[in-house]
Amino acid sequence: LSPGVSIMPELGSWSAQSQIRFSLCFLLCCRFFVNRVNSYVLTNCTIENTRNITINMKVLCSQRNLESIPNDIPSKVRFLDISYNYISKIKIFDLKFLTTLKVLNMCSNIISHIDDGAFSDLVALQVLNLDENKLTCLSGHMFQGLGNLLVLTLSENYITTITRSSVQSLYSLKEAVLKINRLRDIEHVTPIFHLPNLQTLDISGNLFDSFQSSKISKSTSVRRLDVSYNTLKIFSITDNVFPDLQTLHLSYCGPHENGSMDWDIPDSHFLRNVSDLHLSHIHMSAEMMSMVLRSLNSSLVNLTLNDQVEYKLKTLVDEACHIPTLRTVHLKENNISKDMLQSCTQVTEMDLSDSDTIELSELFFRSMKYLRILSLRSNRLRSIPNVLKNLATLEVLNLSGNMISRLDCLDLDNLTRLTELYLQINYISIIEECFFQDMGALNILYLYNNKIFTLNGAFKKGLVNLESLNLKHNYLRSIEGEFENLPSLKHLDLSFNDIYLMKGAFEDLATLTTLDLSSCGILDLGKSLTALNALKTLNVSHNSMGFEDFRENNIQINPPFSNLSSLEHLVMDYQSTFYLPSDYLQGLKSLLTLSAQNFHFNSLDPETFAHTPNLISLDISKNDLSKNDFTEHSLKLFKLIPNLEKLYMSECGLPSLDFIFLVERNIFKKDNEVSLSSLPALTFLDVQGNPFSCDCSNAFFIQWAKSNSQTQVVEAYQYLCKYPKDLKGSKLLDLDTRPCFVDSGFFYYISTASLVILTLLGAFIYHLLRWQVVYAYYLFQAYLYDAKRKKHCVPYQFDAFISYNAHDEPWVKGELLPELEEGQGWKLCLHHRDFQPGKSIIDNITDAIYGSRKTISVISHRYLESEWCSREIQMASFRLFDEQKDVLILVFLEEIPDQQLSPYHRMRRLVKKSTYLSWPKAGDHTGVFWHKLRMALETKDCPAEENPILTGVEMP
Repeated sequence: LSPGVSIMPELGSWSAQSQIRFSLCFLLCCRFFVNRVNSYVLTNCTIENTRNITINMKVLCSQRNLESIPNDIPSKVRFLDISYNYISKIKIFDLKFLTTLKVLNMCSNIISHIDDGAFSDLVALQVLNLDENKLTCLSGHMFQGLGNLLVLTLSENYITTITRSSVQSLYSLKEAVLKINRLRDIEHVTPIFHLPNLQTLDISGNLFDSFQSSKISKSTSVRRLDVSYNTLKIFSITDNVFPDLQTLHLSYCGPHENGSMDWDIPDSHFLRNVSDLHLSHIHMSAEMMSMVLRSLNSSLVNLTLNDQVEYKLKTLVDEACHIPTLRTVHLKENNISKDMLQSCTQVTEMDLSDSDTIELSELFFRSMKYLRILSLRSNRLRSIPNVLKNLATLEVLNLSGNMISRLDCLDLDNLTRLTELYLQINYISIIEECFFQDMGALNILYLYNNKIFTLNGAFKKGLVNLESLNLKHNYLRSIEGEFENLPSLKHLDLSFNDIYLMKGAFEDLATLTTLDLSSCGILDLGKSLTALNALKTLNVSHNSMGFEDFRENNIQINPPFSNLSSLEHLVMDYQSTFYLPSDYLQGLKSLLTLSAQNFHFNSLDPETFAHTPNLISLDISKNDLSKNDFTEHSLKLFKLIPNLEKLYMSECGLPSLDFIFLVERNIFKKDNEVSLSSLPALTFLDVQGNPFSCDCSNAFFIQWAKSNSQTQVVEAYQYLCKYPKDLKGSKLLDLDTRPCFVDSGFFYYISTASLVILTLLGAFIYHLLRWQVVYAYYLFQAYLYDAKRKKHCVPYQFDAFISYNAHDEPWVKGELLPELEEGQGWKLCLHHRDFQPGKSIIDNITDAIYGSRKTISVISHRYLESEWCSREIQMASFRLFDEQKDVLILVFLEEIPDQQLSPYHRMRRLVKKSTYLSWPKAGDHTGVFWHKLRMALETKDCPAEENPILTGVEMP
């Protein structure tokens, strides 16, 4: 650097710019922090109504047409879903302060760029879903901060390259999904392979034409590898890079055109731990596939050979079934011949679904002595094959999606170990009484979507261990006594039938906990549920229960749930009633959730919830409550359910929601928030779809929705005004509610209180501080006159103005006047002779004081009590202090105690600082007094401090 050249200005400039940048960043961070912390009613998102919302908060922002990540997401969120939007970029501040987030779903957006460090605050994130976006490259420090991430899915993007720096912080990652991208070379995926804890990698559906372990270079921890749906010409593993590999997917691999994928694994030890192999529809010769199977001869347990070419299927099955460790075979979408499975003697699970099989010969499963699970789903079987009788070890049988029309007694004879039987989606109309007689071990039975009209006593024998029975979507009518011999039944689904309930239909079901009777055409439950003492969940929605006729005819209604003391969840949506009896819920003392959507009642009795004190969730949406006068009884209605946490009242025709608050009687404020006293536990409120009136009737609701930190009002910022006409279509929460809170009563109260206080204060001042106030007033008046006189210079007319009280006039005329005027020759100004008639007293006083060189104040007790004397001494004192001239002479005729001078604090100051003379007591000589007074009158208008006779001592 040249001499004299300083670099400090440049450093200072750089420092200032840095500080500005830092300040801007800090303010931006603070803005995000404030939004994150205080937001609860979200602008574009919803907090899922989980009970443990503070521990496991889920925020749902999917399908909102968002173009950016909302900035009001609560900082305590654990699960965030912003999928199916139009977000194109993730900026560095978009996800700030979400330090507790564990699951982030951003799939189905148009994200093409992610700022470096955009995820840096997501230190607790475990699952990140970026499927179906427009990312082309994983580069830079895109995933910085995700040290605890376990699952990363990036399927259906346009990714072509992956840099090492982009994934180096993903040291905890266990599963990576990169399927359906544009990766062309395994070398591009090497940074993923080398992650230390990676266990699952899915790179299916890319553009790989070869898989060569030499490009991976070193050993990986991968256990599950999926390279299916790639046009691989060769699959080569020449190094021991997959020592822990257990599952390998190669389905739908190989050249699309004529050709075959090569298998290059010189040492079978390289795949020694592979137990699960998927080779569905692979483009590989039968010989090469046999080589594959032989290389896994000592470890293979599960094999999938779906959708194979028929000519090589038998060879492959034979080869596979000779593997001693093989236990599970999936042969879906194949044409299976009768002798194809003869060598599968050790197989315990077989899947033959979707094979268009019409019938099975007696030889089909003859050799399978250990088969436990068999699926024949979605075939064309018209009856249960006889060959199944030979499968005595069978535990799970799936015959769903076939064309079976009846169940005969001996169809499943000998299957005594069967625990699960799936017969749904068939054409079954007849079940013989003895069909289940030997199925004592059966736990699960599905018969839904059939054509069953009658049960014919089929469940009365054998099914002593049945726990779950599904009979929905049939044509059942009478079920009287059909379930009386099912002592272990816990779950029963009879929905979508046309059932005529009879008394005792569910007797002896002492263990039943779940019952679904929805869409059964039920008119009245009567006493059919009386015996279900253990029932916890009941669904009677979409029926035709109505009570209007009962009310009109004064018929007593027997509460249908009176014995269900254990019931916790009740769904009775969509009924035809217009009246809900007040005791209808009698007996439901344990009820936690109640849903009565579209129940068609138009009013609620105040005692409706008297029998459900533990209710935590209530849904009465889609009921026309517009004519219900809630203001009369809503306080009692909700007071009966103080534990209510979730309230759904959407589409109820309610223009106003202030009935919840009951104005001032039912609200209280805490920390500037309006809280509900009738619903103290409420955390979730859904009132969407109501015709809101944008006026003061909703003022309390609007204030509460915006300010409270306990209750989430779902979609509150999307509520629209219906009334008045000029505000129709505007947002409810945009309404200015300030005019609504101007309380005239409160205003009058404040005014009256202020007037009373002023009156009391005035009386107090008059009684205790009267003289101080009067003195202050006159002091102010004197100041005004003094200021006015200063502007004009008037010559003196008198040597002294005598200020005295009328009671002291004898002394003035008898002593003072003769001595000063006649004896000493001074010209004096006196009230009675020198004041101009017709002129105001205050003007006369002012002119006399300013027209005289001196003012002699004759002080006595009477003088101090005189209003006009006070004015005179005040004016003189202002002249003394403001002009700094010795113009005031105090003459005390009497001895005045200090306490009497205290109201006149300026008088006390005068006594201490100015000339004052005391008239001698009777019998004393007066010569000295008159001499001192003459000397005071002779002094010039110099400052008091310069006057030698102004000693401030009393004259004898």
